[in-house]
Amino acid sequence: MSQTLFDKLWAIHRVGGETGGADLIAIDRTMLHERTGAAALKALASRGLGPIAPERVFAVMDHVVSFKEGRGKNESRAPGGDIFITETRAMAEAAGIHLIDSDDARQGIVHVIAPELGIVLPGVSIVCPDSHTCSLGAYGALAWGVGSSDAAHAIATGVIRIKKPQQMRVTLEGVLADGVSAKDVALALIAAYGAGGGARMAIEFDGPVVRNLSIEGRMTLCNMAVEFAAFTALIAPDDHVVESLKGRGFSPDTADWDAAAAHWQTLKTDPDAAFDKEIIFDVSAIAPMVTWGTSPEDAIAVSGKVPATANDRALDYMGLAQGQSLAEESIAGAFIGSCTNGRLSDLRQAAEVLRGRQVADGVQAVCVPGSKSVRRAAEAEGLDKIFRAAGFSWGAPGCAMCFYAGGETFAPEARVISSTNRNFEGRQGPGVRTHLASPATVAASAIAGHIADPRGYLAEAAAEPETEAARS
Repeated sequence: MSQTLFDKLWAIHRVGGETGGADLIAIDRTMLHERTGAAALKALASRGLGPIAPERVFAVMDHVVSFKEGRGKNESRAPGGDIFITETRAMAEAAGIHLIDSDDARQGIVHVIAPELGIVLPGVSIVCPDSHTCSLGAYGALAWGVGSSDAAHAIATGVIRIKKPQQMRVTLEGVLADGVSAKDVALALIAAYGAGGGARMAIEFDGPVVRNLSIEGRMTLCNMAVEFAAFTALIAPDDHVVESLKGRGFSPDTADWDAAAAHWQTLKTDPDAAFDKEIIFDVSAIAPMVTWGTSPEDAIAVSGKVPATANDRALDYMGLAQGQSLAEESIAGAFIGSCTNGRLSDLRQAAEVLRGRQVADGVQAVCVPGSKSVRRAAEAEGLDKIFRAAGFSWGAPGCAMCFYAGGETFAPEARVISSTNRNFEGRQGPGVRTHLASPATVAASAIAGHIADPRGYLAEAAAEPETEAARS
């Protein structure tokens, strides 16, 4: 019988079935973060339980750690957040699991460091108490976000009870225009089919556009699938994925590598396998996108106008009107980072726009690399100098301004353009008005002082001679 990639991963991990249609699914790796990690580990300890396989559990400091340069080991961006850090550290050490602390050279956002360290691999099942765990499906993994209680259950028993979801294939066809990124594709898809379009299905992204994306672009697509209401998202692994994982800390060692790589190459959907729903989406006409409202589905081309059908509550919150053009709308803040767009390719994209230019007066511009590895690589290329020279602050890795944690944020009612994944009311602070966009669009807007199309800046950068003077 023909199977989808998701069918194959589910079958590999299915321990057994239960009444009510649920299955027991074996969990290969569980990741925790400091915002909820201590709670999960405490719940187990209070019942006299511990990890069934401590070597398969990873605790990471990322959600509420300070993003100030030179931060202290326990320094949090949230008032009282140091308790989350110290308790997670203590519980992780007591449980004997892997701890990637705030001062660890490997530290970063869970979904960014998982592939950097080989924690995620094609074919593994991996869960974390964070909805954007589906990002890791870009490596051909069975990855999804769970609650803290399910994470604790997985740690103690090695399994999770869950009903198999329906499946959708989204085939991306056409050719991406210059200056258009995976983030723009994700926003355009959600705008076209609605924030509920994924209907809690397991979505496989496929097609020539997907295969031509970088792995980091694929991660952005999978990351945003949860904003499409997907259960998870995944992409069949290819040679680029396999090679990218070679030699990573938790990847198979040399003796097992060939067998693992050969198995990973089998992880793909059979040609005649059936999906519950199919979407064919042509990306050729997509322009750089930006959101106008308080849902990722409220997205239009950066040169477009707020639709006449726009929700009144969203318009009131955002301080906009039906038919209003977003271009030229002044901004007070710009943020580049997060598990969606805080990787090296994202920073390179923004730096192309920023090189030799200055952030407009009155714009608070912040860049926070997604991991220490990304930060080191960016600094080795001199990207940090470009950001700093333009007027961006250059932060220490973590989730930072992706979500409000009670500490440093933008001013109430500030209009902000952000490379993050959510624009709900208050997501980046009380009253903050968030416009989601790609890193290039965020950078262009920071320079212009208003929402702006990055393509003119990128075209100018491409036309400039690539001299050392230009790079500095």
